[in-house]
Amino acid sequence: MDKDQAFKNLIHLVQLDIDAVHAYDQAIKNIDVPAIKDQLLKFRDDHKRHVDELSPEITALGGTPPEFSKDFKGYLISGFTSLRSSTGTEGALKAMHSNEKMTNKNYDEAMTWSLPESAKAIVTKGFNDERIHIDYIARTLDKRTWEGMENTSSSSTLNP
Repeated sequence: MDKDQAFKNLIHLVQLDIDAVHAYDQAIKNIDVPAIKDQLLKFRDDHKRHVDELSPEITALGGTPPEFSKDFKGYLISGFTSLRSSTGTEGALKAMHSNEKMTNKNYDEAMTWSLPESAKAIVTKGFNDERIHIDYIARTLDKRTWEGMENTSSSSTLNP
């Protein structure tokens, strides 16, 4: 295992999770259904947890974790998400589906990296989270579960 490459790869993954947090913040602002909003808040928190769990792994490998701010790609992702989300719940979900496709692709690639066992376990857990995120969003879009539910007072989690 090349430590330099390992921490560079993890930095890339952490930055992707940071950008995902900001994208979720943009999307959540435009979700009208409390149950969907609650689920996306949980997904955003998963991305925050990935950052918190992977950052010490970067440090242990001799790297410096990225600051919790958007990079150039993050600004593009947030801008896309903000624009797409401005149409409401459906637009926000479609934006996040696109974002989660990218995140899943990167986590899938990360599964092939040579990493210390502790980092590999965190990446594996993160990849499982990412699959849950994209599956939920895809099912919600497919079933259009938000229709007729905008501005309802229920905050229970939807299970499309």
